[in-house]
Amino acid sequence: MSFPWTSQLELDLVFQGCLRFQFEDSSQVSCSRGKQTDLCQSDRTMATVSRPFSGNLKKALAGLRRINLEGLRWRVFDAKGQVLGRLASHISTILQGKDKPTYTPYREDGDMCIVLNAKDVCVTGRKLTDKYVGHLKQRSLKDQLVKDPTEVIRKAVLRMLPRNKLKDDRDRKLRIFSGDEHPFVDRPLESYVMPPRKVREMRPRARRALIRAQKKAEQSVAGKTRKPKEQAEVVTGVDV
Repeated sequence: MSFPWTSQLELDLVFQGCLRFQFEDSSQVSCSRGKQTDLCQSDRTMATVSRPFSGNLKKALAGLRRINLEGLRWRVFDAKGQVLGRLASHISTILQGKDKPTYTPYREDGDMCIVLNAKDVCVTGRKLTDKYVGHLKQRSLKDQLVKDPTEVIRKAVLRMLPRNKLKDDRDRKLRIFSGDEHPFVDRPLESYVMPPRKVREMRPRARRALIRAQKKAEQSVAGKTRKPKEQAEVVTGVDV
């Protein structure tokens, strides 16, 4: 089955389930590019291409043919409000297949990982201004999030993976999007629930400093409340 107005890229996207064709009785064919051509068939049909993803579709599907998608799970991560390091560590675990009982270091058993809302990822401390991305040409993490937030998560994840021949295959299984739209709507998606963040207890030195500050504040408040009473006692003693 072929259409004279379709390109090889659009046909590949159709076979991958990313584009849909809807057929209706008509004498012409129309596509999203605006071209109209008569079909040389007995029954006239209309084929309409519907694209659910408004971003760069070619970049989002790059290298998908080289992945054996049979038996893989499609895990969806929501990066909104998540700490960058914690999120990257969980993604790297899924990419390596360490969450499966059949994990083997020299085999590629990881699942597909789709990361959404990359622009809303968070960092702790002063990393937005003090942490730099790059080597010879450096830019702050804040500037990189403005320019391309997907690259921040991608580098954080790839630098947590072992440097071996499986790294490129795992990189192809990672799909990151700055917003909440992605072209894999027809896939059996599974949302990944991030575990609650465990806040580390304060170190002894910081705890002692906090206790001293609290006691000092209490003493200052107590001193302010006692001054009016003491002044009243002094005044009454002078009158007597």
